[in-house]
Amino acid sequence: MRATARVLVYSDDANTREQVRLAAGRRPASDVPPLEFLECATLPAVLTALDEGGIDLCVLDGEAVPAGGMGVCRQIKDEVFNCPPVLLLIGRPQDAWLATWSRADAAVTLPVDPVEFPDTLAALLRKRLSHAA
Repeated sequence: MRATARVLVYSDDANTREQVRLAAGRRPASDVPPLEFLECATLPAVLTALDEGGIDLCVLDGEAVPAGGMGVCRQIKDEVFNCPPVLLLIGRPQDAWLATWSRADAAVTLPVDPVEFPDTLAALLRKRLSHAA
């Protein structure tokens, strides 16, 4: 098992980034490595981090401004080779169709649910890390 899994968290809202960190915890499941978070508040920071590589999963805030996570997701899925899986945070369950449009691998609603979120995060990490092995 790898030493850590790097998770990029994009939101212009520091409280949302904190919700993600707290809900995920240090290790969302016993069969995935401990998490290392990289927080980004702007689209340029996200693109720079992805260009540098080593990101295992992206958590994008669909409600972020000025660049919403749905548009960011669609952009990185088009532009980033071997793009990491994306977990999209959406404002309402009715926005799930927009997550599909953005090509997100999964979506959960805000505020972050402390049970659903780590389970979804761990499932995406398992899939990504099994393909990297």
